[in-house]
Amino acid sequence: MGKNKENPMISVIIPTFNRGWIIQEAIDSVLSQTFRDFELIVVDDGSTDHTQDILGVYQEDIIIIRQDNRGVSAARNRGIASASGRLIAFLDSDDLWLPNKLSAQVEFFNSNPDALICQTEEIWIRNGLRVNPRKKHKKRSGMIFEPSLSLCLVSPSAVMIKPGLLDEIGDFDENLPACEDYDLWLRVSCRYPIFLIDTPLIIKRGGHEDQLSRAAGLDRFRIQSVRKVIESGVLSEDQHEAAVKILGEKCRIYAGGCLKRGREEEAMYYIGIAEECDRSVNPKFQAPNSK
Repeated sequence: MGKNKENPMISVIIPTFNRGWIIQEAIDSVLSQTFRDFELIVVDDGSTDHTQDILGVYQEDIIIIRQDNRGVSAARNRGIASASGRLIAFLDSDDLWLPNKLSAQVEFFNSNPDALICQTEEIWIRNGLRVNPRKKHKKRSGMIFEPSLSLCLVSPSAVMIKPGLLDEIGDFDENLPACEDYDLWLRVSCRYPIFLIDTPLIIKRGGHEDQLSRAAGLDRFRIQSVRKVIESGVLSEDQHEAAVKILGEKCRIYAGGCLKRGREEEAMYYIGIAEECDRSVNPKFQAPNSK
C-alpha cells in the first residue's frame, strides 16, 4: 500500500485545504485499513497552515500533490487524473474510515461485478457528539435519483466508484464552490443505481467552522445542479417531472431567503424560474399576477 505502488486495486483520494488540525486522523484511518492493496493520494489545495508539515511525516507512505487553491472539486479531479487504481475511493479530510471500509466495498464489487458505484452507511458526529440522522437523511440503495433531489443522500467519504463511470459522467464540476457532490450524484443516479452497504464504515464529522456545508446560500448551487441535469436531456419522463417540481420548490425557498435579506432583484429571478417550473408541470398554471 501507499506510495508508488504498481497497479493498485484502489486509489484513495483525500483533498485538503488548511486542515492541518485534523488531516492526520484521516490519513491514519486509511493507512490502518485491513485491505492493503491501495495507493493514497493527498491533494493539498494551496494550504497556508501547517498542512505540509503534517504531510511530510507521511511522505514515504502517500503520494502528495500540491496545487494553488482552486476548490475541492479541482482537488478531487486532480487526484482522479493521477489515480492508477481499478477503483477510486474518496475521503474528506475531516472524516474517518473504520478499518474494514475498503475490504467491505471490494467484497461488494467482487460479488456484484456489474455494479459501478457503492457507498456505505455512516456514523454522524457533530461537535464531538454522536447524533442520529433524521428519517429524511436515510440512505437508500439502487435507483435513488428522485429521493436524492431533495437532499444529498450520498457521502463522498462513503463512496467507491469504477473510474469508467467518471469517464462517462464527467468529474466534479469545478464551477461549483460547494454542493459539487450533490451535482455529481444527480448525474450518476439518473442513469445508474448507487448501491448501499448497510453497515456504518465511515465517521462523518461536522460542526466545525471551516465546513463547506455550513456556508450560507448553498441552495443556489443545488438549483444550478438540478437545472443542469434537467437540461442534459438524459432524464426519463418521471425523472424530469420530479426534477422540475423540486427545482420550483428550491427556487421559492431561496427566493424567500433573498427577500428577507432585501435582495429583491435576485428573489424575482428565482421566483420567475419557479413559475416556469409550475407551468411545465401544470400547463394551466397562472402566476398570481397573471391576467
